[in-house]
Amino acid sequence: MGMVKAGFAQTDITPRVGVEMTGFGPYILRQSTGVRDRLWAKAMVLELDGERMLLIACDLLGVSLDFTNMVRAKIEAHTGISKDAIMLACSHTHSGPAVSYYIGWGERDLFYAEILPVLLVQAAIQAVGNLAEVTFAHAEIPCEGIGINREYDQHCVAPEIALVEGWTPDRPELTDTTCHVITARAGEKLVGFFSYFSCHPVSCCEKSYLLHGDYCGVASNCVGDEYDGAIGLFLQGALGDVNACVAHESQDMSLQALDVLAGRYARALREGVEQAEPFLVDRIACFSESVTFSRRAWSLADLKAKLKEAEDIIGAVPNDMCSSADLHRDHKRALSVVFANALRGIIDRMERDGSHIPPTELQGMAIGKVSILGSGFEVFQQIKREINAQAESTVPLVTGLVNDSTGYAPDRETADRGGYAVDQVPLMGGQIPYSNIHDELVEALLRIDTALQP
Repeated sequence: MGMVKAGFAQTDITPRVGVEMTGFGPYILRQSTGVRDRLWAKAMVLELDGERMLLIACDLLGVSLDFTNMVRAKIEAHTGISKDAIMLACSHTHSGPAVSYYIGWGERDLFYAEILPVLLVQAAIQAVGNLAEVTFAHAEIPCEGIGINREYDQHCVAPEIALVEGWTPDRPELTDTTCHVITARAGEKLVGFFSYFSCHPVSCCEKSYLLHGDYCGVASNCVGDEYDGAIGLFLQGALGDVNACVAHESQDMSLQALDVLAGRYARALREGVEQAEPFLVDRIACFSESVTFSRRAWSLADLKAKLKEAEDIIGAVPNDMCSSADLHRDHKRALSVVFANALRGIIDRMERDGSHIPPTELQGMAIGKVSILGSGFEVFQQIKREINAQAESTVPLVTGLVNDSTGYAPDRETADRGGYAVDQVPLMGGQIPYSNIHDELVEALLRIDTALQP
């Protein structure tokens, strides 16, 4: 058995200032006005006994599976790495450009969408060129004062409270209280690392117009620079019901919160880099599965009735004279435009193909004792806890926004309650809401975990 090799590289994927940003809507025309911090695609190639696999982590909200598969094919053609051994993960920053298609939540810049794959391929090629023998090490480090459970605690906290050093949420057990840091050293030199933590990157929200990777991107860049240009990737965990503790503030206050939260995460990263204990990487493995998750049983008649309801709201004529701007500010009307466009697409697919439920992909990647269990979902904490309790892997990392953008995977209680994550977001993605995603996702990711075992 040979020694594991790793190669790291990054390419700048910051779009032109002026592109529309994503993550908030409907139809708010949130165009960027500047750059707070560069956005990056960071690549890590692993090689062991002639086998290679590639992880690319991007400062983006998310990507579609079609986009991922297109990028995989290009990377395979340029590097020889099998497309089946390529994983594309996103941090879910809400301060970046629209790439995946959420109706009304930011329009894609067509030029950026065309050149982004070129930049990801460049990162992969450079990472292959940087392959060198490395020693991997792992640490799990306390990491609090960043997130709060927005479903079962509070949606967010006043800045004058949350930004005070030592603040923690009332129910920290409903968030991640630790982060994982995995380092790669060539001799004594830190060449790269990746970290894992669960929290929505929403320190800057709908009132903010500067591009950046939020707390996770800013912190990873900062710590990498401190270690002579080490490349720091970030993997987003079970963020579904966890917000940054400060959110929906003015741009000035949001930027203050960003500095504090990025500082807290950077502190944990530094501790992780210094405290990480070497572990043996005697195997690397990658496994993926196409999965179709069940949806609510909406008939064609149901869909057409919902479409009529949305169109009636859109077409309602106000009693008083109004302008186009007035109608744009009508949140209910704007949201109905989202729903109407989604429902028309679903109806068209159902009438044309007889099916409206697309598959997604789940993918796992094993690096010695560490297993990345990836899906395109914004996974809720309870789902992660159940998977971790049953997983065979020593260090299972339930990772969201991997290879696809499939909306929320809410836990049973939230699903029963309904609301934004359960009912609205699937339609923003042009799909019918899920019917039993909690149980189905737990079962599916545990299959991935089992498949990664030696």
